[in-house]
Amino acid sequence: MSLQADFQFSRSDFEAVVRDALKLARQLGATDAVAEVSEAYGLSVSARMGALENVERNRDKSMGVTVYLGARRGHASTSDFSTRAIEQTVRSAYDIARFTAEDPLAGLPDADDITSEPERDLDLFYPWDIDAKQAFEWARHTEEAALQTDRRIQNSEGAGVSAQHSHFFAAHMREGQLDGPGIFKGGYASSRHSISVAPIAQDGDSMQRDAWYSSMRDPRDLATPAAVGRYAAERALARLHGRKLRTMTCPVLFEAPLAAGLMGSLVHALSGGALYRRSSFLLDSLGQQVLPQAICMHEDPFVLKGKGSSPFDDEGVRVQARDVIRDGVVQGYFLGSYSARKLGMKTTGNSGGSHNLVMTHAATKAGDDLNAMLRKLEKGLFVTELMGQGVNGVTGDYSRGASGYWVEKGRIVHPVEEVTIAGNLKSMFMDIQAIGADAYNMGAKTIGSVLIGSMRVAGH
Repeated sequence: MSLQADFQFSRSDFEAVVRDALKLARQLGATDAVAEVSEAYGLSVSARMGALENVERNRDKSMGVTVYLGARRGHASTSDFSTRAIEQTVRSAYDIARFTAEDPLAGLPDADDITSEPERDLDLFYPWDIDAKQAFEWARHTEEAALQTDRRIQNSEGAGVSAQHSHFFAAHMREGQLDGPGIFKGGYASSRHSISVAPIAQDGDSMQRDAWYSSMRDPRDLATPAAVGRYAAERALARLHGRKLRTMTCPVLFEAPLAAGLMGSLVHALSGGALYRRSSFLLDSLGQQVLPQAICMHEDPFVLKGKGSSPFDDEGVRVQARDVIRDGVVQGYFLGSYSARKLGMKTTGNSGGSHNLVMTHAATKAGDDLNAMLRKLEKGLFVTELMGQGVNGVTGDYSRGASGYWVEKGRIVHPVEEVTIAGNLKSMFMDIQAIGADAYNMGAKTIGSVLIGSMRVAGH
């Protein structure tokens, strides 16, 4: 496995492009400016029923320039790095700013918020020089492992392999200056690789599909094709002969990947854009209890190889490890500079999103795996798939189509399909009874399975 990147542009190339753009912005009369240059390349290969289906190669580059004329802002971008194109792009951003309404809260981050460690190495880049033939073999083996798991797996929606790489560099001009304290310069390379498969199980008139994947920055950390294929097949098989439920109120256990989605709703409600627009069900929640006292949510941007790791946020602002929620109480929001100013607060270094969030419960023990969580559920619905977009971010009302398994005496009794689960996120979060030790990482969020004490389940 080679660790040589196939970028067409070097870091020094990017620095030259950015500096040229910022110098031109200064010449035109900009008070402040931001320029960012990026490049990405990758390979995606899919196979179905042992045959090659698609080979996609991507390679793209872009430069974006934001120009400030006092309280007026203009932005333009290009994929052409020629001198003429850069000049046209900067002039376009300048012209847009000239005719844009003033916004006194727009502008660069405050100088004292800029990171002093832009080059901190977080181990985020692992090039994978896999070619289309090798990627097809990975995909084929993944699907083959699923098909060989059981005779009832006779079809598939296909398997895929993806290798993606990118790098960028960005810099600020502040009050006409390109260097000095409070002026950001930085960038880094990152990678994301994955394998996936979606087998179809059939037994008589019952047909079900499921899927599984593995995604890592380092391809050496990926699960094996055999493991991904077998597990996806086992998930599809377990769903055969699903039944509906009668309408009832009961405890609901969310599988860990779905629990990460619940975390996502919580993060959105605590994010600056939703808060200053008054479109969050957790308005004015700073210092308020939104989760049971035993639960904490920690953010750490500095996890090596972390999918949500970064030495700074999208504005070049310093990031930090912190408790967002401690003992169920909100300690801080997710704010970029603009949303922080709208709220009369300070940026939290979350322009661009959250960084490696982990939600934990003080009562969770090392042995609280999925089987232990099913025993805690005792009698109720174990949800493994959600459908639809029935989440109202303003009111917190929650209604999603669901499938999974009915559990009695802590054991799965039969698969369940075609039901709807409903509640309100505010009360659902306060009704979290347990979080499993079966922690699963989905993007920038890590959490185990989550048990909610009571939800409405609509069946027939």
